[in-house]
Amino acid sequence: MPLFTHQPGVQTRWASAENPQGLKGGACRGDDGRKRNSRREDFRPGERHVLAEASGGSGMVRRIWITIPERSPRMLRGLRLEMYWDGAATPAVSVPLGDFFGHMLGRMATFENELFSSPEGRSFCCLVPMPFRTGMRIVAVNESDAAVSMLFYEVDYTLGDAFAESTLYFHSHWRRENPTRLRQDYTLLPQVRGRGRFLGVGIGVAADTGNWLRTWWGEGEVKMYLDGDGEHATLCGTGTEDYIGTGWGQGAYAHRYQGCPLADDKLYQYGFYRLHIPDPVFFDRELRVTIQQIGCYSPETIAQLHGLGRRLELGGQPIDMVAAVQAKQWGLFERHDDWSSCAYFYLDRPENGLSALAPVAERLAAL
Repeated sequence: MPLFTHQPGVQTRWASAENPQGLKGGACRGDDGRKRNSRREDFRPGERHVLAEASGGSGMVRRIWITIPERSPRMLRGLRLEMYWDGAATPAVSVPLGDFFGHMLGRMATFENELFSSPEGRSFCCLVPMPFRTGMRIVAVNESDAAVSMLFYEVDYTLGDAFAESTLYFHSHWRRENPTRLRQDYTLLPQVRGRGRFLGVGIGVAADTGNWLRTWWGEGEVKMYLDGDGEHATLCGTGTEDYIGTGWGQGAYAHRYQGCPLADDKLYQYGFYRLHIPDPVFFDRELRVTIQQIGCYSPETIAQLHGLGRRLELGGQPIDMVAAVQAKQWGLFERHDDWSSCAYFYLDRPENGLSALAPVAERLAAL
């Protein structure tokens, strides 16, 4: 809707600690109207806190902002964010707080893209449009082992929006494999059924330098299996850094639809994203998204790997290590690393049938 127009009947609401129910005239009630209740205090392990809730009509969540004082891995992966649409029994979104907002591997980064941002690396901001027809509920769950001393938040939404029948529900799904398996492509989004649109994904990689030294980890191709695809996908990229718009390695940058806010070349840890906004990925019946774990050795690193007695392969075929060393060339090989991801998509139903979020111990292990 253009900025200079007005939509009759649509009401604006903000849910925060100052007005938890987003009620008309409901802010700062019970005191003198001054700033006295700006956050939820002492948010303890095991507790659930409703950030926003609406029922009895349509609307759209338009912005979510959160900040907390401790932004450690145990909080970024230990706090869970849930979103329910239209009274559904299971959440459309059930993900670790940090990964959902683009902070991968339990590490904060300063960045901005079209849908998410953290202006100074101290906050969590989301601008994804999230329509609902009869109601919504957004919940924070503390699954960490420590209390959050202060939880600041604001959920901005409208009520009374009119939607076409083709309007879709927002969903998000988080996964991790540590380590991935040789020749088993990492699944960014397990198969979902229905009509929808793949919105994008945030990915975290902690490369296994113990096994593969400082070889490049990102040669794997993204594949999207659409509407009945079998062994071979319809959509296929050319490499990991290629998928996010760069090439020949991956440094730190953040653009509107693609970026890599976390590029720690010392620890070999990377957090990056791709948003399919100008290049939509539609599906009519089903979708599955994967990425290969394929690396690249250099003339120097192949000699080092051979000296350590490593045995490399590609596609199930062993690589002749002696010949590779003598050739003094670059080459591809299968590898395993620590991969995690948070996928975003729209679906024509409020529940997606995907597996529940992994326990907090699995989310935090080896970070």
